[in-house]
Amino acid sequence: MRIAVTGSIANDHLMTFPGRFADQFVADQLHTVSLSFLVDSLEIRRGGVGANIAFGMGQLGANPILVGAAGEDFEEYRAWLDRHGVDTESVHISELRHTARFTCTTDEAHNQIGSFYTGAMSEARQIELQTVADRVGGLDLVCISADDPEAMTRHTEECRKRNIPFAADFSQQIARMGGEDIRALVEGATFLFSNEYEKELIETKTGWSDKEILAKVATRVVTLGAKGVRIEREGEEPIVVGVPKEKAKADPTGVGDAFRAGFLSGLAWGVSMERAAQVGCMVATLVIETVGTQEYELKRAHFMERFTKQYGEEAAAEVAAHLN
Repeated sequence: MRIAVTGSIANDHLMTFPGRFADQFVADQLHTVSLSFLVDSLEIRRGGVGANIAFGMGQLGANPILVGAAGEDFEEYRAWLDRHGVDTESVHISELRHTARFTCTTDEAHNQIGSFYTGAMSEARQIELQTVADRVGGLDLVCISADDPEAMTRHTEECRKRNIPFAADFSQQIARMGGEDIRALVEGATFLFSNEYEKELIETKTGWSDKEILAKVATRVVTLGAKGVRIEREGEEPIVVGVPKEKAKADPTGVGDAFRAGFLSGLAWGVSMERAAQVGCMVATLVIETVGTQEYELKRAHFMERFTKQYGEEAAAEVAAHLN
């Protein structure tokens, strides 16, 4: 099963300030703020929703095709993804803009000041999925994740036009979308991904009830945080899968992307949706235990030991047959 993942590709520059931002502001001068913070540390991490999902799928041996836009500074990042099993040949390289970048400074009280530069991401709308499909011999599913809004719309419309099954996965972009935009991206989706808050936001903005949305999509997948995930299909009993207990909560960033990576990999293997959700929950647990969205290691023996403990021998035997 050939799965393409469209979505953002970005670099995160994360810094820490050993003080409090609030102490630096003068109440009657807030209209002319001019501040510079001397920071203690800088961490540069690979990120972006599309890249995070594709990385996880590559770790699981699912051979994902990453579709997105980056700058000429992408070569080192490309080499990293290539080494981890991701097909990056369909990444559009901008001649004018750098790869998207998130720059954030966090103070000792965990307040943050951040900026996001979209950069090359705005050119993702230029990518035609048919070109990708022709190169790889066809696409069985396209996961349309958070990206340039126009790119998300174009990819969705092209999937409908060419009868390519697609998964709608708005994540961060849902906050800026109106009801009409969301309705256009949901209608006819094979899968609709969201967390609990996003689920309510989708229903509020579209004006559609939960039942009406289930009538418009084949499968709705709602992540529940520490409670796992719920999978719903019209006229069927929901499937609820629990999540393995984490050893530590190091960093929650990218956990949702990791779940999608595991779930989509399960679909690529051809296992049941329940089993795919179990794989997704296991990968999500590994990510929350690690600082950084692509810094975790997926070691077969360790993965299977914890997976077996949580989901049992029968489930483990089925997954082990596919795990590299």
